[in-house]
Amino acid sequence: MAGQITEAVGALVLDFGSVVTLTMFETHRMTEEALGLPAGTLTWMGPFDPATDPLWQSMQRDEITERDYWLTRARETGALLGEDWTEMSQFVIRARGADAERVIRPEMPLLVEAARKAGKKLAILSNELDLFFGKELRQSLDFLKPFDVISDATYTKILKPDPRAYQACLDDLGLEAAQWVFIDDQMRNVKGGLAVGMRALHLEVRNPLPTFNHALEQLGISARFTAPGVLHETEKV
Repeated sequence: MAGQITEAVGALVLDFGSVVTLTMFETHRMTEEALGLPAGTLTWMGPFDPATDPLWQSMQRDEITERDYWLTRARETGALLGEDWTEMSQFVIRARGADAERVIRPEMPLLVEAARKAGKKLAILSNELDLFFGKELRQSLDFLKPFDVISDATYTKILKPDPRAYQACLDDLGLEAAQWVFIDDQMRNVKGGLAVGMRALHLEVRNPLPTFNHALEQLGISARFTAPGVLHETEKV
């Protein structure tokens, strides 16, 4: 059965924010340091502690969009500095622009390299890559250079979980839906992928390794993560 599942898989497709990168919640201390804010200033913790973050809970109930959530956080943080931030990219560039590679998950370069060596195509399917990170910051990331396709709703204006967002990426890759493994941290986007026939996996940001190992299994790659940033080859079945 495992051979049948993995045999036709030809691509690894990743959401960007919170999948490729650490979440903004995990990097509060880095953000405070970069912005010159006292340690402990940023207290909203999203999925890591929903009770501290009613706005996150509202987003999870689909009462506001993910873009609305992050624009609110950007405006709040800008106000702490006496600045008027009207775009999420202003927040991300100020918080992460000095060393953007530092916030890439330690598993990501290893996962992408393993997929590339196994002959798999690589793609990013994001709703807000350049909208949140900015074009210049994205272009500076060496991590993204091996990717065959970057599909960004900043430009297409079609957001996951709209089926057309997945189809556009499929068309660019030249693959059928069942031929790619897709990882996203938002369940609504995972459900959207499953609805069009993809092998869509939900990244639990509080415990990401099981999802990365599931992706490796689906890709037919004999390796698994045993600790954050530690990938070991396993015996082929």
